[in-house]
Formats: sequence, structure tokens, C-alpha cells
Amino acid sequence: MHDASAVELSLWVGLPYLALGIFVVGHIWRWRYDQFGWTSRSTQLQEHRLLKWGSPVFHYATFAAIVGHVMGILIPESMTRALGISESVYRWFAAIAGAVAAVLVLIGIAILAWRRLFVPRVRATTALVDYVVLILLLVVVLDGTVVTIGDHLLGSGHHYRQTVAPWFRSLFVFQPDVAAISSATFTYQLHAVIAWPILMLWPFSRLVHAWSYPLWFLWRPYIVYRSKQAARPTEPGTSGRRWRKIGVRY
Repeated sequence: MHDASAVELSLWVGLPYLALGIFVVGHIWRWRYDQFGWTSRSTQLQEHRLLKWGSPVFHYATFAAIVGHVMGILIPESMTRALGISESVYRWFAAIAGAVAAVLVLIGIAILAWRRLFVPRVRATTALVDYVVLILLLVVVLDGTVVTIGDHLLGSGHHYRQTVAPWFRSLFVFQPDVAAISSATFTYQLHAVIAWPILMLWPFSRLVHAWSYPLWFLWRPYIVYRSKQAARPTEPGTSGRRWRKIGVRY
């Protein structure tokens, strides 16, 4: 039986529930009172060349990292074993996929951070919360990269599916397993602690646009625009101008 200290209770019980509460209530408040601000506040008009590369890399790599966390933390080890996936196979797959995703997320963050710091027009539209979120994301991804390389590729021997994962799942049944997370390595504990402030800031930052991804955009019908172009003089029956149909989604 693990006798949790006041610090452990604060980190592994108080902080998670506080963050989850702010995350839920903050989104409800933002939706009710700031729907016009529920946007990524795109800066594409201010600068698009770096955004063209940084944004897709960051978003798709982050999505891959989230899927990896769901598989590693929310899915118990017993379930993957029942599916015939040995722990060694799982760890190597997680190591390779996690390392690739981490590197790509870092590249995406670096490009986006460069835009906000060194492109004056983008910097003028950047709020303090944007910088804080970028810093937290950078720290948590760097720590996650160290964890992935150290524990999976170099084989430090720590099994996070027996420490971090049970603690995280126990939060949702209101029986926090403080003993499990207390036995995790410092890098895993740091990774867990930094994630909660990101959730706290999520409803009050540009991150809210993650819930408004326009999937409907993929099958929305085209809107037809017509632009005038000068017709070639040799074309019979023309009055000097012709119309060109342009189909775009809007």
C-alpha cells in the first residue's frame, strides 16, 4: 500500500482533475460566449510560404502522436496480448512510429514558432497564450522524444504500460492509482505533468479549432465562379470576350 504524500496527491490527483474540469467548463464557456472567436485565427494572409509546410506537418504528426498515446495508454496491455501482439513487437512498433511522429511534430513546431517570432505581420497577431502553448508543446514533445528514444530504442527497461497507463485510466473511474505513477521514471512523470497545463489552456487558445475540423468540406458541392477572359480574335461568333467556368469549394 502506497502512502501518498501531499505533493503526490497534488500532482497525480488534484492537478489532473483541475485540468479536466477547466478543459470541459472552459469549452462550454467559450462556445456559449465566444463563438466568433472559436477559430484558429489564421495568419495565412500575413504569411503563407512557411505555413504551407509547417501547418500540415504539425497537424498530421500531432494526430499520429495522439493515436499512439490512445493505443499505449487507454488500451490495456492485456488486450493487445489477447489480440496476439506480443509486448516486444508492440514496443518496437511504438518506438519507430513514435520517433517518426515526434521528429515531425518538432519540425512543425519549429516552423510555426519561427513564423510567430520572426515574421513581423504574424508576430503582431500573436497573443501571449499562443507563445505559452507553443513553449509547453515544445517541452512536452522534447520530453516525449527523450522517453521514446531512451525507453524504447535504447531499452531502459521501464514499462509505462504498467505505471503511467494504469494511473491515467484510473482517473476516469475516480480511483486514482497514485502508487503506479509514483513508480514511473522522472521523464514520464514530467511528460504527464506538462500535459495538464496544455489542457487547461486549450479552451482559451487557438487549439479550440481542433474540434471544428471541416470534414463536411470534403463533400460540399462546388460553387461556380465565372471570370472574363479576352477571346482570340479568330474565334467566330465572339464579341471579344469569353467566360471561363472555375469550380471551387468554399
